[in-house]
Amino acid sequence: MGLRRWEELPAFMRTPQVAAYHRALSSHRTALFWKRWWDLVLSSVLLILLWPLMAAIGVWIRSGSAGPAIFRQRRVTQYGRVFWIYKFRTMEAERKEAGGLITLEKDGRITRAGRFLRRYRLDELPQLLNIWKGEMSFVGTRPEVPRYVRRYTEEMMATLLLPAGVTSEASICFKDEAALMAPYLAAGEDVDEVYVRRVLPAKMAYDLKAVQSYSFLKELQIMVRTVFAVLR
Repeated sequence: MGLRRWEELPAFMRTPQVAAYHRALSSHRTALFWKRWWDLVLSSVLLILLWPLMAAIGVWIRSGSAGPAIFRQRRVTQYGRVFWIYKFRTMEAERKEAGGLITLEKDGRITRAGRFLRRYRLDELPQLLNIWKGEMSFVGTRPEVPRYVRRYTEEMMATLLLPAGVTSEASICFKDEAALMAPYLAAGEDVDEVYVRRVLPAKMAYDLKAVQSYSFLKELQIMVRTVFAVLR
C-alpha cells in the first residue's frame, strides 16, 4: 500500500508527533510504490519455490503434536488495520493460550519441531502469504497484538504509516529478546509488562529511525543481513 495523504490518515494518527514522520515519508512515494511491487513479486516467487518445503513442515508439525499446522493471531499493521498473521505452530495447541503473549526460549509449551523452526525462523514462512496479500512487507516494524498497540505512545504510532514487516533492524538487534528480559523476569516481574515497558521502547527507537530516514536500498540490505543473522 502507498502512503496516504495526511487528511486521509485515521484520526488517532493525525498528531504532531506523527506529522514529522509523514512529511519525511512523503518524499519517498515512488520508492514506496516500488516497495509494494517488490513485495508482491518476490513473495509470489518464494511461495511457488518453497511450497514443497512448507508442506513438509506442515506434515512434521502435525505428526509431532495434535492440532493444526498453522497458527493464526490478530496483529496490527499499516494505519491500525487488524489482520490475521500466519505462522507455523510451534507450541502445543491445547496449551497455546496458557501464559503470556511473549514466548520465552525455555517455555514448556514449545514442541520439539517448534524449537527447530524458531531457531531458524522457519515458523515465519507462512507470512509470505501475508506479504502477498498486502498485509505485511518483507521489511518493516514487527506487527504487535492490539493489546500492545494500545500501549503505544503517540510517536510510536508513526510506525503504522508503513506496513508491518517480517524483519527489520530492530529484529536483528533484538534477536535474543529473551536474554534481555531474563534479569527482570528473575526479579519476579510480569513478562508482558517487561516487554511493554522495557523491550518495546528500545525496539521502537530503531523502527522510528527507519521511518524517519526511509531507504528502499537499506531495506534490501536488512533482508540480506537477516539471512546471515539467522545462519549464525
